[in-house]
Amino acid sequence: MRVYDSSVIKVNASTENEKMVLDAEGPLSHLAKPFLKRINNIFAEEKPISINEDEIIFSTWIPPVPGPVFSRVISAEIAAIRKKRVPDQISVGITARCPNRCIHCGAADIKPEKELTLEEICGAIDQGIELGSYLVSFDGGETMLRNDLVEMVSRVDKTKAIATCFTSGFKLSEERAKDLKAAGLYAARISLDSPFEAEHDRFRGRSGAYKDAIDGIKNADAAGILTDMFVVVSPHNIDDLEEFYSLASDLKMKEMSLYEIIAVGRWLEHEDEVISDKDVSRLQAFQKSMNRRSEGPRVTAFPYFMGPELFGCFAGRRWLHIASDGEVMPCAYTPLSFGNICEEPLETIWKRMGKHSAYRKDDAAYCMMRNPEFRKKYIHTIPTGARIPYRLK
Repeated sequence: MRVYDSSVIKVNASTENEKMVLDAEGPLSHLAKPFLKRINNIFAEEKPISINEDEIIFSTWIPPVPGPVFSRVISAEIAAIRKKRVPDQISVGITARCPNRCIHCGAADIKPEKELTLEEICGAIDQGIELGSYLVSFDGGETMLRNDLVEMVSRVDKTKAIATCFTSGFKLSEERAKDLKAAGLYAARISLDSPFEAEHDRFRGRSGAYKDAIDGIKNADAAGILTDMFVVVSPHNIDDLEEFYSLASDLKMKEMSLYEIIAVGRWLEHEDEVISDKDVSRLQAFQKSMNRRSEGPRVTAFPYFMGPELFGCFAGRRWLHIASDGEVMPCAYTPLSFGNICEEPLETIWKRMGKHSAYRKDDAAYCMMRNPEFRKKYIHTIPTGARIPYRLK
């Protein structure tokens, strides 16, 4: 099946032993060979969420294959090879309000004076899609506290991007889940800090948080929304990976995404309580081991996926984040702003970000917020009491 078609490069997808294989043809097909080989290696080693005669869903982070949105994935990869910056992913913090008080919250210091309106959010997303984004993530705070979330999801151009949503499960009712599915929500990322109720509630600072997460997972799944267990891995829960996976399997979830705790927000004073290179290797092994199993959810370990062996750090290069007041950041975990969408077009801010010395290089081997030199130069020098995210000059 043809998944990308231009006058100079054509990309085809086929299946071999229930694994997807991509190949290219055309005058400039040699440009695509390196990244297609990398992607094919991933496809060969790991299971997709589902596969049938008409469609392959590899991950909640990737649009279905084939389709017009997946064509934009290939286009973004080709752009990256040609050194053109494309924000594959645009995430929007639609509110800073939240019923939880997570002890590791990265947005704890963000106290916006305003909250973006529906029109401002949808306008920013349209601009991101125009820049090449194919993944739109609604983020918080707690996204379910926005009564107009369904409208936001419905207004994402589904011929150009998939729409996903982060939530703690709070107020993700059966009715809300059905409405979000009808609006075109592709996946819901329900966050869990522990597979054990008491520990999860302790991390969230609220009794009942675990029950909200489990109910939200069940309601999203019943509505036909792809469910992703989003786990922020720290030294406190890395030994519980098998228990997390068993819970996700029992709940029939489609994916388990592993991110790494970042020393920012309420965790800023805990720079010694982050994961190590040895832990990243452990997450890599866990991903590969679980994805060799025929049953159960697939696993995506981002410290490995966004590491030197695969794609490197996306922040400011292939990802941009918009805070709930419009400040534009390299990612949701980097408290630095390059402008505000209420004051300038997103394209202007994106180009400014790419010209900054911190993001001018084509790639970073691993998460820049784990880089001591980056933190010393940009994070530790944020003035005490300064507004977060801090506006870089």
